[in-house]
Amino acid sequence: MGKRSQFPRSPGDRPFGARVKAFVALTKPRVIELLLMTTVPVMFLAAKGVPDLWLVLATCVGGYLSAGGAAAFNMYLDRDIDALMDRTSQRPLITGMVSPRECLVFATALAVGSTAWFWCLVNPLSAMLSLAALLFYVVVYTMILKRRTSQNIVWGGIAGCMPVFIGWSAVTNSFSWAAVILFLVIFFWTPPHYWPLSMKVKDDYERVGVPMLPAVAGNKVVARQIVAYSWVMVAVSLLLQPLGYTGWFYTAVALVCGGFWLKEAHGLQSRAKAGITGAKLKEMRLFHWSITYVSLLFVAVAVDPFLR
Repeated sequence: MGKRSQFPRSPGDRPFGARVKAFVALTKPRVIELLLMTTVPVMFLAAKGVPDLWLVLATCVGGYLSAGGAAAFNMYLDRDIDALMDRTSQRPLITGMVSPRECLVFATALAVGSTAWFWCLVNPLSAMLSLAALLFYVVVYTMILKRRTSQNIVWGGIAGCMPVFIGWSAVTNSFSWAAVILFLVIFFWTPPHYWPLSMKVKDDYERVGVPMLPAVAGNKVVARQIVAYSWVMVAVSLLLQPLGYTGWFYTAVALVCGGFWLKEAHGLQSRAKAGITGAKLKEMRLFHWSITYVSLLFVAVAVDPFLR
């Protein structure tokens, strides 16, 4: 049974302030923080120093609008299962603070507005990349992969890699191998970042029939996959220096942070092999560290040009 809305659906019973917060919540601002964390440092690397700050602001605003539109479409399409999952039961469409029609109009406006914003204030290449990311997340991940395959987050995560290309193209109006490498870092980071969280809430995914890997495979299998992706991610992160894009500072940060990541990943695997479950599995330690890892790594991307 779905959860009942906590708020009446009549417009008069939805306070303005709460409505504003609800529309902001539709954009998943905490997720967008991570996306912008990978966008801005890449702009510093592409500029080999401080990029045009107005361009940075325009790119961040456009990125927020685009990613926010994708998130709102996601909530519109997933409102049936969101109502059944504890983790998502307080989203605006489930509480009734925003109607499905309002959400769809809002998402469409953000998608169109963000594309126009990028086209006019950044460049057409960045506009096309942001639109491609939005469409990939909404159509390929949400509509096609999410409910059909345990590889959903692996390939669906490509949308979350696109801010790297957007940041680079905003500065250079082109691509480079540096952007490809950082794209791949995020690609291999996404599964071992998200699977520990999925392990924590796998009952939610089982309840709604979404085949997230931890919901269809045992902890040993998931942990083994996490370790494999982690090793590839760390190896890829170290390619920037030999190819001449970064110096000693980035490499040192990548080695230290990558080493700590691998320690946490192997620790999770050891606990899973031992048959430990529940709170003692400590899967969320890797999830929380994954956010710190990507933040520190990309801060190093931004700082490194000033130390060469």
